[in-house]
Amino acid sequence: MDIRRRPQKPAVDHPHHHLQRKASAAVDRSPSPTPKASDALPLPLYLTNGIFFTLFFSVAYYLLHRWRDKIRNSTPLHVVTFSELAAIVSLIASFIYLLGFFGIDFVQSFIARASHDAWDVEGESDPRFIIDEDRRHGPCQASLDCVVPTPTPTPTAISKVMDLHQIPLPSAEDEQVVQKVVSGEFSIYSLESRLGDCYKAASIRREAVQRLTGKSLSGLPLEGLDYESILGQCCEMPVGYVQIPVGVAGPLLLNGCEYTVPMATTEGCLVASANRGCKAIYASGGATCVLMKDGMTRAPVVRFPTAKRATDLKFFLEDPLNFETLAMAFNKSSRFARLQTIKCSIAGKNLYIRLSCSTGDAMGMNMVSKGVQHVLDFLEIEFPDMDVVGISGNFCSDKKPAAVNWIEGRGKSVVCEATIPAEVVKKVLKTTVSSLVELNMLKNLTGSALAGALGGFNAHAANIVSAIFIATGQDPAQNIESSQCITMMEAVNDGKDLHISVTMPSIEVGTIGGGTHLASQSACLNLLGVKGACNESPGSNSRLLATIVAGSVMAGELSLMAAIVSGQLVNSHMKYNRSSKDVAEVPDELLTQMDCERSV
Repeated sequence: MDIRRRPQKPAVDHPHHHLQRKASAAVDRSPSPTPKASDALPLPLYLTNGIFFTLFFSVAYYLLHRWRDKIRNSTPLHVVTFSELAAIVSLIASFIYLLGFFGIDFVQSFIARASHDAWDVEGESDPRFIIDEDRRHGPCQASLDCVVPTPTPTPTAISKVMDLHQIPLPSAEDEQVVQKVVSGEFSIYSLESRLGDCYKAASIRREAVQRLTGKSLSGLPLEGLDYESILGQCCEMPVGYVQIPVGVAGPLLLNGCEYTVPMATTEGCLVASANRGCKAIYASGGATCVLMKDGMTRAPVVRFPTAKRATDLKFFLEDPLNFETLAMAFNKSSRFARLQTIKCSIAGKNLYIRLSCSTGDAMGMNMVSKGVQHVLDFLEIEFPDMDVVGISGNFCSDKKPAAVNWIEGRGKSVVCEATIPAEVVKKVLKTTVSSLVELNMLKNLTGSALAGALGGFNAHAANIVSAIFIATGQDPAQNIESSQCITMMEAVNDGKDLHISVTMPSIEVGTIGGGTHLASQSACLNLLGVKGACNESPGSNSRLLATIVAGSVMAGELSLMAAIVSGQLVNSHMKYNRSSKDVAEVPDELLTQMDCERSV
């Protein structure tokens, strides 16, 4: 807790004030420093703490192992050797030291709270103190030397002073706007249109939110984002942005080309694991990926007075003779949208119409919705008793696990395969072909079937898909259907080599629109060579991105399955995911135990 004196305004003199000033001056002129609490220790404070920390965890680890052995050997736990007795004494001593050292702040908080209650008689505050709750430090020399003035300020004092201790605003005019937002005179969502400056609107909204909630947003960055670029497209009422680390895996050798894959994630080992899978694929001559289908879907729901009338429309829509007329109405909504198929499903008087269309390099949700609206307008003329309940009836199906996407596909339907030689399986993946094949059958196929999985016949496709989606500006919620994947493994070439494939029927990606135009996401797309739209062949960039996603998923499946079958998944996460060391500092003897890429 940071306690600082606040400059006082001139006040009316008091008979005792001159005595206080003399006392303060005497303290300031004192030639000898105040004795330090840490002077009583024979060793520096940090070294003493390190010794007791090491002692505590070492003897705890030793005792746990000893007790485990006794339980296995049916030896009574109360029978202890001299070394075990010494370890118990050391454990208790180190625990008492650590509790006494680090428990001081905890005890002082109770004392301070009791003082607050005793001092807060009339609810008034002493404005001489500023307490900054966000700047907390452990016991340090400065805190041991400082003299905390009394009386202790009340909670009311803290709240009032905290209001004064806000991030300074650029001008008094902005302060007036903040006050109007807090009072409700200005709408918090209309600041951009009212001020004409998106950054200033975000800054004022941020300050207003802090005052309204009483919570600090100091850890949320504000600077460094082009707020003009997200207006009306990516995010409403912004107050900052979240930072997510971006790593790269690769090179991924796919269809004869190399790609360095950006992945935005906060999960340790994920990028390193995908990187190891990329290495195995590269050493095997690369992977082959084929796009089978490309079509975004939207399924409105309409209602009729009778089920008979609903079936009439169903037959009309599925009649090939009427397709050209419907396609003409749909295609005029966009120069890229082209109607491909229409499939219907009926439930009583309600008809669900699933339309699929190509959308160029855009993911295409807005594009297909616009085309569907044109078709509905045309159908209302032919079927005046049709009631449009909603432009989306969940038969699409968007952002939800659905069998229709698993069977019919949505977005890009992709299959990717590679043959990994036995030598690569052994040297890079640290396992055997037969072990991988068996685990895939029992885990990804049988285990998923027992769980009732819907498109989840894989190890962790969603991990890779989400990381690439966030890095490249895709809709993270569409990870749900985009991660539907079945991973197949089988032994080939007389059981010597491993054939692996991933089939993903509904990868929903785009290289224009949404968050793809933001600077960071655009840079990641540029790294893959799929930034923006392809003028020569519309749609080729988004299709290429889908194949890269599938290839990366296959790399992740290879590495994770190898880590599981070799029994090193937990070890790798404990030693790498929780490590503060640089990757290059990991000892060579641990490389085989880590689910990540390493140079052999």
